[in-house]
Amino acid sequence: MKKADLWHQEGSRVRCDLCSHRCGIADGVCGICGVRKNEGGVLYSLNYGELVAAGADPVEKKPLYHFQPGSTSFSVATVGCNFKCLHCQNSRISQVAGRAPRLGSVNHGLDGSSSRSVRGTYTAPEEVVSQAVARGCKSISYTYTEPTIFYEYARDCAELATAEGLKNIFVTNGYMTEECFGAMKNDSGRVWIDGANVDIKSFSEDFYRRVCSARLAPVLETVERMVEAGVWVEVATLVIPGLNDSDEELKSLAAWIKKTNPAIPWHLSAFFPTYRLTDVPPTPATTIERARQIGLEEGLRYVYSGNLRGDSGESTYCYNCKELIIKRKGFEVLENRIKDNKCPFCSTVIDGVEL
Repeated sequence: MKKADLWHQEGSRVRCDLCSHRCGIADGVCGICGVRKNEGGVLYSLNYGELVAAGADPVEKKPLYHFQPGSTSFSVATVGCNFKCLHCQNSRISQVAGRAPRLGSVNHGLDGSSSRSVRGTYTAPEEVVSQAVARGCKSISYTYTEPTIFYEYARDCAELATAEGLKNIFVTNGYMTEECFGAMKNDSGRVWIDGANVDIKSFSEDFYRRVCSARLAPVLETVERMVEAGVWVEVATLVIPGLNDSDEELKSLAAWIKKTNPAIPWHLSAFFPTYRLTDVPPTPATTIERARQIGLEEGLRYVYSGNLRGDSGESTYCYNCKELIIKRKGFEVLENRIKDNKCPFCSTVIDGVEL
């Protein structure tokens, strides 16, 4: 166990200030994430360095399409998550607390004892950075489960990675608190996250309560803070039939992204039945195509289709002249025509990092 950051005492309980659940945790039990435990009035991280996944991925898999395209990112994850999504694709490593989601309400973590032990292979931050460099990666991604819940480990890895010239990426549900994001800044005010894919699962508070046991508002606030701090942000939405695929909701979310920054790429992925949401059919390709068109009509510069290998919506087009500038198939970049971050056809600046 490692003493955690971002918490304070409230009598015999501790209040975790890491994520927006702000769990009040009794002695001897964990918060919602299942990996932060009150032991004698002190909050400990149970998963520091205990990796359950580590390996090099295309950065496009995050998905990030405007952040060092065509490069590889060294991806790491521990067990645990602060969401209880019914459709979780990584439930075997994320749902360590072993509790079913509470439909229709938000669980505030007052009784969150973990029923399974924290598992993983201890890997020191120095080893993570060493492996990333040895494999020719240009970044480290904290991903697969929610990286906020292994904040202390991600921070220690990121500090070493930055010194080696590597970028740092969060693939996140965006539920971190303002205090957590503030703690990610150094003395000069720079955030140690360089890029992030934030999963906005729906534009409905009701969806977040029923499907994720969480709230929407803190996620939107995190995106706004990241954009303001200069973090490169891309947004992903898994489009689920009958739950978040109405034209009205998609238009509202697209309009909010445009208001925040029209240069934020929006990734729209197709749902497949999994975990506790197996009674909903897969998302038709026509729904993803319609959602992508809605995003473009609302004024977003870059909207992408996911889980539709070979679809034209995988590629990047200049938002000014509409010419193809990055051709993709799946997670592979087949051709990148961008020169000096500009469209080669009309010289429009294309938004992103090291394009």
